Amino acid sequence: MSEKVGFFKRLVQGLTKTRDNIVSGIDSIFNGFSTIDDDFYDEIEEILVMGDIGINTTNAIIEKLKDQVAEQKIKEPAQCKQILIDSIKEQMRVGEAAYEFESRKSVILVIGVNGVGKTTSVGKLAGKLKNQGKRVILAAADTFRAAAGEQLTQWANRAGVELIGGQEGADPASVVYDAVAAAKARNADVLICDTAGRLHNKKNLMEELRKIYRILEREYPEAYLETLVVLDGTTGQNALLQARQFKEVADVTGIILTKLDGTAKGGIAVAIQSELDIPVKYIGVGEHIDDLQKFDSDQFVNALFNLKENEE
Repeated sequence: MSEKVGFFKRLVQGLTKTRDNIVSGIDSIFNGFSTIDDDFYDEIEEILVMGDIGINTTNAIIEKLKDQVAEQKIKEPAQCKQILIDSIKEQMRVGEAAYEFESRKSVILVIGVNGVGKTTSVGKLAGKLKNQGKRVILAAADTFRAAAGEQLTQWANRAGVELIGGQEGADPASVVYDAVAAAKARNADVLICDTAGRLHNKKNLMEELRKIYRILEREYPEAYLETLVVLDGTTGQNALLQARQFKEVADVTGIILTKLDGTAKGGIAVAIQSELDIPVKYIGVGEHIDDLQKFDSDQFVNALFNLKENEE
């Protein structure tokens, strides 16, 4: 429990800038308007869009708000706050089925451009799964970036998991092939593959991913396949753009959103989920191994609005 409380505190701190952007603005609207009219909705809309929550999501939230105001015959702007908060939470619910890979033999393919915290996220995820008593093997299939292999070796040692590595410049698909053989031989529960993500060269990336997917289908058909894209929370709308591009080249099943400590663009977590219909499954708020946690919409929105975390 203490880990969860500690993480919530870090999340609250991390979202301070976003909160200053969104929440103080919304509060001033709730307190500044005496009637619920078009101007009132326009102001809320503007603040949500400015907070990187995204146009489509904002429209959906505003529509829902209007419906409930009509339904419940609400007259006071202040009464809209809870509806707004609940509606944002609703937009972001992940659902229990999102983590099916935890209870099955699985392969987690992790993709993302350089610099977003991809390799670090792979290491942290390996540590989390290992702590759940799982046998984890890492595949260093990002053979494009010289430092990726070394970085992953450090994380593998920290997390206490095995690493199957390739030489720099090796064929990523052949690394995955070797890693699958090792995972089968050692009866691993989870194989996590760190892959290169070069969006500026989409054709190569597509070819590479296709080859990896083919090997997994052929060599390891019994494994459940999860594809997670790592995005940098500080990049706001750019993260949304990247997610969209990765969705075109891979069967993306979830998002890891990193660097939420200290970004003013934390609202992007809401946008990604509803604009692309891909759930944010993990969020990161720091460098430590336990600074990557499963995404909890209640916790996130409570932190965003600085509400107290419910005592569970």
